[in-house]
Amino acid sequence: MSTVKFSTQNMVFFSELRKRVDSYFKQNNIKSTGNFKLYAKTVILLAAFFASYIILVFFTPSILISIAICSFLGLCMALIGFNIMHDGAHGSYSKYKWLNETMAYSLNMMGGATYLWKLKHNVNHHTFTNVEGLDDDIDIRPFMRIHLEQKKYWFHRFQHIYGLLLYGVTYLFWIFYQDFKKYFSSKIAIDTKLQKMSLKEHVIFWVTKLFYIAAFLVLPIYFVGFVQTLVGYGIAVFVTGLTIAVVFQLAHVIEDVSFVKSGERVVDTEWAIHQINTTANFATKSKIVTWMLGGLNFQVEHHLFPKISHVHYPKINQILKDTCKEFNVAYKEFPTVVSAVKSHLLYLKRVGVA
Repeated sequence: MSTVKFSTQNMVFFSELRKRVDSYFKQNNIKSTGNFKLYAKTVILLAAFFASYIILVFFTPSILISIAICSFLGLCMALIGFNIMHDGAHGSYSKYKWLNETMAYSLNMMGGATYLWKLKHNVNHHTFTNVEGLDDDIDIRPFMRIHLEQKKYWFHRFQHIYGLLLYGVTYLFWIFYQDFKKYFSSKIAIDTKLQKMSLKEHVIFWVTKLFYIAAFLVLPIYFVGFVQTLVGYGIAVFVTGLTIAVVFQLAHVIEDVSFVKSGERVVDTEWAIHQINTTANFATKSKIVTWMLGGLNFQVEHHLFPKISHVHYPKINQILKDTCKEFNVAYKEFPTVVSAVKSHLLYLKRVGVA
């Protein structure tokens, strides 16, 4: 595996930041994992998901209501990913490993593959954020050009126009193409080989993929009809893909963040500062956005402390900002979702013609 080395000299910033964050939890006598707020949210989101599915498949309402519920189902899948699966996969949902694993595998319930996602996200994306060839999250080739080093095509000049529409099909592309490509090619990213899967993971991969197809396509076709199922399913996965893609793009693919070329294998900053240079927060004052996105609008805190549950990010945000100011580290934040989306589209426009 080709890799990148970060500076190990003068690593005082992250050392001090960790001390202050650890002190916050000790002084307040609270655990860094999830709490009743997260568990209550889990019940709400899972109940909404299953209720939507049951109504659509077994009590199919009128067309307009069905369209609305399909859209809501797609949103529920994205929110389950943000709030439940994400914390579980990072081991921050609970102090119990079995519960973290259970929550992480909610991704398989929605068509994904948790084992592959952990390697792609927890290892590559979190370690090598915005590094060409290692961070698979910035590889949407050939449809979009995210990094200046990526090959440019004539249609990229319009990517800021068609980008959001394209994001809507990314979830479908993910579960029916990318997972299988990684599985059969044994590669997580261009420069990263897939770790050997155990027999258990092979079985889980195939069983849950087949279960997903049966639950979201075969069963609805039997009860609702072929065309109705394809339309409803298409609406749901479009909403899921659009929501997931936009949220993650707003954190790393915007103006004024850093990108590392594939040939640059030595970064002259410590890992923590690299994370801040390549990441931005948005809408941190909005409790509604924070609740829905599972704290992913506090993306800087998440990248620095992935083992801390998102329910604690608003509290440690001020610690982070104060420490950044003290050490003269540039902290980036957009005040609203709209301002972050605008910056993302402007970045796509600039890279598309550069």
